[in-house]
Amino acid sequence: MTTTTPPVTVIGGGLAGTEAAWQIAQAGVPVTLYEMRPIKKSPAHHTQELAELVCSNSFGAQSSDRASGLLHEELRRLESVIISTADEHRVPAGGALAVDRAVFSSDLTQKLATHPLVTFRREPLESIPEDGITVLATGPLTSETLAAELQQFTGMEYMSFFDAASPIIVGDSIDQEVAFMASRYDKGEAAYLNCPMNPEQYRQFRAALCEAEQADLKDFEKESAKFFEGCLPIEEMSRRGEDTMRYGPLKPVGLFDARLGDFRAPENKSKKPYAVVQLRQEDKQGQLWNMVGFQTNLKWGEQKRIFRMIPGLENAEFVRMGVMHRNTFLNSPELLTQSLQFKKRPHLLAAGQLIGTEGYTAASAGGWLAGTNAARLAMGLDPLVLPNTTMMGALFEFIYSASPKHFQPMPPNFGIIPSFPEKIRSKKERYGAYRDRSLSDLEQWQQVNGLRLPIAV
Repeated sequence: MTTTTPPVTVIGGGLAGTEAAWQIAQAGVPVTLYEMRPIKKSPAHHTQELAELVCSNSFGAQSSDRASGLLHEELRRLESVIISTADEHRVPAGGALAVDRAVFSSDLTQKLATHPLVTFRREPLESIPEDGITVLATGPLTSETLAAELQQFTGMEYMSFFDAASPIIVGDSIDQEVAFMASRYDKGEAAYLNCPMNPEQYRQFRAALCEAEQADLKDFEKESAKFFEGCLPIEEMSRRGEDTMRYGPLKPVGLFDARLGDFRAPENKSKKPYAVVQLRQEDKQGQLWNMVGFQTNLKWGEQKRIFRMIPGLENAEFVRMGVMHRNTFLNSPELLTQSLQFKKRPHLLAAGQLIGTEGYTAASAGGWLAGTNAARLAMGLDPLVLPNTTMMGALFEFIYSASPKHFQPMPPNFGIIPSFPEKIRSKKERYGAYRDRSLSDLEQWQQVNGLRLPIAV
C-alpha cells in the first residue's frame, strides 16, 4: 500500500489516540503515532502497551438502551477498532462490556504496530507541530511541558490540574413540586432551581455528610488536592461547623419560593428556608442540572444515598457523580468546533478525556471522529459533524455548546440527547426510543457521507 499524502501526527497512545491513528490509516492516509511510554512514565500507567485501561476493565453497560451501550453500538457500526477489539476479548461481567485488559491492550498494540500506514514512535513529543495535520490525544495526564505549550497556544487558563466537579442530575427526575425557580434577591431572570431545607432536614443531611465514606485518592493525586482550599468538598465543609454550608453553597439569603407569596411581606418572613441547595442549568435545553458547590470525594454510592436526602431530589437520576481527581482538560466550548478542530488552527484536532468527555467509550468516540476528520482534511475533504440525535453527536455538541464559564467533563448520558416533542414517561421506553432514533439517523448519515453501512443485526 503506497500513498503520497503527508503523514498525520497523533500524539498520545491511549484509547483516543489509538482509535484516531487506526481510522486515519484505514482511510489510506499515513500516520505517525507518538507514545511517550516507556521513555517517559506516567504516574497512573503500569505498562507500555497502547490503550492501557488504567482504572476498571469495564466499558460500562452493554445494552443499547443504556447510554454507554448505545455508544458501543454506534462505534461498532462505525468500525471502531477499540470496540471491535473489546468484543474480541470480552470477559463475563453481567450486563457490562468488560475485557481481559492485558490481552486487549497487547492486541491493539500489535494491530497498530503492524499496520503498513502506521509509524509507531515510542518517544515523547513535547511540542505541537506547527505544520501538517495533528491529533492531540494526550489524555488527563498530559505532560507538564506539553500542557504549558497548550496553555500558551490557547491563551487562557484552559485546564484543571485537579478536577473537583459537582454531580449532574436529569431535570425530569427533580421534583419541581418541591424545588422552585428563583434568583437571589430576584435579580435578573430566575435561573436556578432551589431545593429548600428546614432545620431538621439540614441537620440530618449534615450528619450524613460528616459520617460518609470517601473514595481513595491515588498517591500522585493527594499532593494535588491540597491546592483546592478555595474549592472544598461539600463533606469537608460539613465537618468544619454546623453553619459552614449555610454560609457557603447552601446559603438561603435572598431566596424565596414565589408560590408562597412575596417574601418581603412581614407575614412571610417565617417561610424563608433554613438552607437551600441550588441547581444550575447545565445545557441549552434545560435537561441537565448541576448541583452548585457540591464538588465531592464521596464514594458514588454514598453520593446517591445522601444527596437523595435533599428535598426535591429523592428520585434524582445522576448522569455524572461528583469527582475529585487529577485531570487535565480543555475548555472545549471556547476552543473547539463540533468536528473537534481547534477554532484557531483547523488542522489541529483533539480527542479523548482532554476535550472534556468522561469514560473509555467516550474517549474512543472522540478518537474516531478526530481521526476520521484528520484523514478527510489530509484528502482535501470537508470534516464531518455527527447528528446530535446520536449519542456521539450529542456528546460532541455538548462540549461545543456548553457554558465555557462552568464547563466540566461529561460522560455519555441520555440527558444530552434532544427530547421528543411528546414526552415518553416510561424511562425504559424513552431510552429505547432514543436508541432506535439514534441508530436510524446514524445509518442515514453514513449513507449521505459515503461511509460503510452497518452490518444488519
